[in-house]
Amino acid sequence: LSPPGDSYGVLPRPCHALVLLNPQSGSGRALDDFQAVVQPMLAEADIATTVFVTERPHHAHEKVRDEDLSQWDTLVVMSGDGLLFEVVNGLMERPDWKEAMKKPLCILPGGSGNALAASINYYAGYDHVAKKKLLMNCTFILCKGLYTQMDLVSLSTASGKRFFSFLGFGWGFISDVDIDSEKYRWLGSARFTLGTLQCLAKLRVYQGRLSYLPMAAEQGSSPAPRGPHAPVTNGHIPQPAGTDAPGSPPPDSLLVPLGQPVPAHWTVVPEEEFVLVYAIYQSHLGTNLLMAPAARLHDGCIHLFYMKAGISRVTLLKLFLAMSRGTHLDLNCPHLCYVPVRAFRLEPRVAAGIMTVDGEALACEPVQG
Repeated sequence: LSPPGDSYGVLPRPCHALVLLNPQSGSGRALDDFQAVVQPMLAEADIATTVFVTERPHHAHEKVRDEDLSQWDTLVVMSGDGLLFEVVNGLMERPDWKEAMKKPLCILPGGSGNALAASINYYAGYDHVAKKKLLMNCTFILCKGLYTQMDLVSLSTASGKRFFSFLGFGWGFISDVDIDSEKYRWLGSARFTLGTLQCLAKLRVYQGRLSYLPMAAEQGSSPAPRGPHAPVTNGHIPQPAGTDAPGSPPPDSLLVPLGQPVPAHWTVVPEEEFVLVYAIYQSHLGTNLLMAPAARLHDGCIHLFYMKAGISRVTLLKLFLAMSRGTHLDLNCPHLCYVPVRAFRLEPRVAAGIMTVDGEALACEPVQG
């Protein structure tokens, strides 16, 4: 079930998987669901498992950063998107990150958000499902053993932090819903519905400057070949010497330092008051939110959405209801803008509002990716 030209790898048989599982994720059923639903299917498919149950935040991050991973053929994350964010960033901190990142990763939905699992279910051409059905579909994909590439986005903040993100970066309304609804985790995915209604009631506006490099504006050149070893650069920004020393993280070839103005071929959004900004690289923002129907696992594209101030609460609610079917752009709302980009920068006027990366909260500060 792959687009033409998609190259696939196949896991060996028999296969040994390291399963990283967060027993607290979602409504706390991940371990039970793993034993009841996942393990019997994997046993039939000749996939042996070593289960690592996380006991605290960053536990999985440290495990994959420091461990010899050669004994496992794949790393399986049974949790929400937050645990996969830990795993990806732990792998990227290794001196041998280039090799480590070739290890196939698998997501099995065990959280309340499960955006990547919902996206992969969508890319595979399966019907829209949730909960146990989604878990079975994702486990079935693991049993088949096919894997392919996935884009990561490199995010840098003004305070010098750097993250590697597989899902999305947000500021404003959507991030507020995500973090404000944490206290309703026991509700499962219904926490987001409740959070949306609460954030609608106290709709906030955020001030800042948003800039981006549009997909089309590669200065007349066609996009670089997307082979596994072809770094994507635009060739216009000289890299500091020594950035490609063995073991150093990949250079941000499309970005200039945050203290400098964006390059001349970037677009600066004229408005500076937003209800939300969301840069997403997968199709789904949650099990029931099909935000970027055009997105694919490795399309080399950041799907940038922003909502300008002045939108009514009723219109905003209509957009969110339409997003469950992926038809929000068909409403042609003048406040909602969508542009496919290769890079972006967001500079908040003041440190107000929550920023999130892959659903995890960040301090509010200038960021680019």
